[in-house]
Amino acid sequence: MELMGATPTATYMTGPRVGGSATPTFLPSISTMQASYKPYDTYPAPAPLRRSLTTLPWRPSTQYASARVDHTIPVGKSMPEPLSERNRLTELDSIKVPPVFAAARNALYTRYTPNDWMASNQSNYMASDRVRSGSERVRLDTSRMVREADDKTRRTQSDVGKKLGERLGDITFWKTEVANEIDNMITEIDCLQRSKQVLEKALAETENPLHIAQECLYNREKRQGIDLVHDDVERELIKEVDTIKRCQEEMRRLVQDSNNQLSLNRAAQHELETDSRDKTGALRLDGQCHELRNTSRGITYHDGVERVDNSVSVPDTWAKFSNDNIQKSQSERAASRDNRNRIESLLNRCAEAMVNQWNAVNNAFTDRIRDYMDAKHKLQTHLSQVLQEIFDMEKNIELLKKCIQDKEAPMQVAQTRLATRTRRPNIELCRDPVQHRLVTEVYEINDTVEALKAKLREAENALQHLLRTKASLEQDLSVKNNSLFIDREKCMGMRKTFPMSPRVASY
Repeated sequence: MELMGATPTATYMTGPRVGGSATPTFLPSISTMQASYKPYDTYPAPAPLRRSLTTLPWRPSTQYASARVDHTIPVGKSMPEPLSERNRLTELDSIKVPPVFAAARNALYTRYTPNDWMASNQSNYMASDRVRSGSERVRLDTSRMVREADDKTRRTQSDVGKKLGERLGDITFWKTEVANEIDNMITEIDCLQRSKQVLEKALAETENPLHIAQECLYNREKRQGIDLVHDDVERELIKEVDTIKRCQEEMRRLVQDSNNQLSLNRAAQHELETDSRDKTGALRLDGQCHELRNTSRGITYHDGVERVDNSVSVPDTWAKFSNDNIQKSQSERAASRDNRNRIESLLNRCAEAMVNQWNAVNNAFTDRIRDYMDAKHKLQTHLSQVLQEIFDMEKNIELLKKCIQDKEAPMQVAQTRLATRTRRPNIELCRDPVQHRLVTEVYEINDTVEALKAKLREAENALQHLLRTKASLEQDLSVKNNSLFIDREKCMGMRKTFPMSPRVASY
């Protein structure tokens, strides 16, 4: 047993001290140790506290020396020489240890010396000074580096913002020049350019009614079941596609006659518009970059972006590109006005043919949609009646299930009575009228339950037929709704107005 808070010790048998010498006692050799044993304690203690038969418990010198600190030894070396004269407790040898318990006496030999205490404090002081000095140097260097980094980053960011502002000015200048050239070209070429642009627009816009007619045909292919019929609407749509394609072919032949000048005008205008659109995007993006601040929202890391150079031009080639577009547009302003009358005549004729066919298709759609609505209303009427019958049948099934469930308690009572009467003693176990009636009751309840279950099966079969009829009606109604949605919403939704420009038809 050891005292609370004391270091666990290893107690061994040892020999007695030699005389009254003040020198420490060491263990004898193994060969003579047996002769040094004592069969009794010098200071007896209660039996539970005795640890060994020796009166001088000891601790190995290496265990004691590991806790010592010497200020002359580096911090990394924690254990001095364990057998040096300085580390021995010679000052305790001459002290007469009072007769205390063995465990308390053991603790006395495990304490540190004042030299150990002072050496430990001195080591802590020196380590504290050294660590604080290094930490102070790091703090001063960090403060200086932070100030320099902040100043450099602020100057760099200010310079980038200035260059972004200059770039925004250059983009705005060239964007204004391109926009002015577009306006000048539209104004100066006037009638001829307008005729050619109208023909080009008419040819491009014929793709819209053609796409709508083809889309209507494709959508109507999604009709289901019996509704997938070849009706008047489909025939008119096919005719409309043929009409539009014929007009497109005539326009292409007329465009081919004046292709050179027209293609040059369109190319010049397209280049200008593309350049203007690109500059608008660049102006927006650079404007966003110029407005970004350290406190702006949306800023984040983009690792490796500084190593990617996705530039395709330099400032000289960038400015030259816009200048070339403007000069090309200026050279095309004096274009010839050939074939203008033929263009105007063809536009009138094609617009009239396409509008007439457009109206014919819309009328066919209106008639077909009306047929779908009539069929849908009749299906909904029948479906509502079937749903009502399903509701009534489900209530009837619930009633039958409730009735069958209600027969469980009487059956249990009758069977319990029969089971209880089987325990009558001896001659009392009589087949009396009560017994007959109970047996009859059980059979009657069973017959009733079987009849109810048969009726339940019949009702469930009828319900299944109703549900199949409901599913069939719903399927047919879904088919009608799908066809109605395709014709009225998808097709007629695209055909509310003629998609070509009104000035084309009235030209």
